[in-house]
Amino acid sequence: MDLTSQHSHLQNELIRELERQEGREEEDEQIVAEIMRRRFFPPLITHKPWEGFHFAGHEIRITEATDCYGAVVWPSALVLCYFLETNSKQYNLVDKNVIEIGAGTGLVSIVASLLGALVTATDLPELLGNLQHNVLQNTKLKCKHQPRVKELSWGIDLEKNFPRSSCHFDYIMAADVVYHHPFLDELLLTFDHLCANDTVILWAMKFRLEKENQFVGRFQTLFDLEIQGFFNRQPHT
Repeated sequence: MDLTSQHSHLQNELIRELERQEGREEEDEQIVAEIMRRRFFPPLITHKPWEGFHFAGHEIRITEATDCYGAVVWPSALVLCYFLETNSKQYNLVDKNVIEIGAGTGLVSIVASLLGALVTATDLPELLGNLQHNVLQNTKLKCKHQPRVKELSWGIDLEKNFPRSSCHFDYIMAADVVYHHPFLDELLLTFDHLCANDTVILWAMKFRLEKENQFVGRFQTLFDLEIQGFFNRQPHT
């Protein structure tokens, strides 16, 4: 291949790659629009802030606490709920044992329950009241298995509260648990403790700062990792 032909070949490859990326951008924008259409708000101001969502054929109302970082619905939770719903054949949750870590408001746990899973929703003790309220309000008499709410502080008393001999989870779910906080080591330890050889981790996150992104590399030293996600468009300057 001469230099002219080589340059032309490279140019064509770049054009095809740009076309693929542009197509992915358009696809991602459609997905984002579809996810946002699942969201609705109360028609009137209420004494307790809440957001509504349509997933798994149900209307879900989530009570939030704006003064608490863990009691707000973050975008990664919506992405994971959409993923569970649209990939329900590949990831069939019916009768599967599922644990969500850092469940927050409980939206992901609720959707997994509505899709047929036996769910344990976990978070810090100060978040369990609101979490229990949301889970009960949105799953009672609607699910095959009534979900449980349980305290889980990452890295603390894992064997005592979740003994490996009796706790086997088909799926571990997590949404937006990796951000700028000092407990990334404990988070990795928790993933490792809860995960058996055949456990699948479904984890949605936003790539942020270098410290958080480094966690992905550490995660990959312990687990097989497959990344699926929206195309990250570079901002225009």
